[in-house]
Amino acid sequence: MSTAAPKGLQDVVANESSICFIDGAKGILSYRGIDIHTLADSSTFEETTYLLWNSALPTAAELNDFTHQLAAARQLPDDVIKFLNDVPKTASPMEVLRTTVSLLSIYDPDEKSHLHTANIRKSFRLTAQIAMIVAMFDRIRKGKEIVKPDTSLSHAANFLWMLNGVKPTDTATKALDVALILHADHELNASTFAARVIAATLSDMHSAITGAIGALKGPLHGGANEAVMHLLYEIDKAGEDPVEHVRKMLANKEKISGFGHRVYTTEDPRATHLRKMSHDLGADANPKWYEMSRAIELFINSEKKLNANVDFYSASTYTTLGIDIDLFTPIFAISRIAGWCAHVIEQHDDNRLIRPRADYTGPAWPAPYVPIAQRTSQTKTYAPQAPNTKPSA
Repeated sequence: MSTAAPKGLQDVVANESSICFIDGAKGILSYRGIDIHTLADSSTFEETTYLLWNSALPTAAELNDFTHQLAAARQLPDDVIKFLNDVPKTASPMEVLRTTVSLLSIYDPDEKSHLHTANIRKSFRLTAQIAMIVAMFDRIRKGKEIVKPDTSLSHAANFLWMLNGVKPTDTATKALDVALILHADHELNASTFAARVIAATLSDMHSAITGAIGALKGPLHGGANEAVMHLLYEIDKAGEDPVEHVRKMLANKEKISGFGHRVYTTEDPRATHLRKMSHDLGADANPKWYEMSRAIELFINSEKKLNANVDFYSASTYTTLGIDIDLFTPIFAISRIAGWCAHVIEQHDDNRLIRPRADYTGPAWPAPYVPIAQRTSQTKTYAPQAPNTKPSA
């Protein structure tokens, strides 16, 4: 009889960690034991990141020092900036982010060290640099000049400054800051688990984070909010009633992104705050995207008993902030780097190679070896080489 774990490792405990706690039935998410609602209401991304990396909240002096160190890390090597200028402008921001993080390892003075102190230094650099990469490439691809970082600004405000070239409003800064807190960690999700598996081989932090970004790039992990916004744009362009549009989609067995969650059976606690942020930003600018989202949410909840997840309202929130759709997932990475680094640090501090087993479902042993002259044709498991369709620089 098979003793295999559920498909997709559903509910399988794969590791011990003191970083993040989730109770999906009760809608609880906490970092180091502190409830996500408390952090969203009272904390900042810098303070939350300190908590994730250091297991406790900082004193005022510690937070001030941490904030200054993170701001001071807003530097990229000249060769990396040249790469961002040379890469095809049609490349997706996630492809560019993944490749640039890998490139950064060459220039990091702590690349080969797995010591706790070295990993902390790398975490400062990567957290600052990932935000810079996303903002810089977006301006470069649009033919705009790169905006230099402002070390007097918070992490969220500096990103919006480097992205848009204007100082953000307090409302916009607060909205992004809360979004970064909400996305900072989520236990052993696909990207975090990928990072820990790589780190467990005693590979370097940059390799682990590159792998995490590769996992986040997949639409089943980081791209759902992009699908939500594409849906809202489609409804708006057609001039349709959002509920009727979604009703037709359900009748055609089409998936509505942004609802349900692999872990939560009640409302995703992060969605609670993003709903309010979408509403508040809309009240200051354009309420259309919030109103459409709210109508769809109430309908889906009534018809399918599904709750909105973190992706649903992050779509309208980011759009109201003036952020392009293909930057939604990179912004996810700008936040989640805090959690990824915390997990790599924890893995390296008490490492053991992660080596699970698979439940074999192939031919029974011992399978016969058939001489080649006696074999019958089998279905091809290979494909001819596809033409190179990547654009040139």
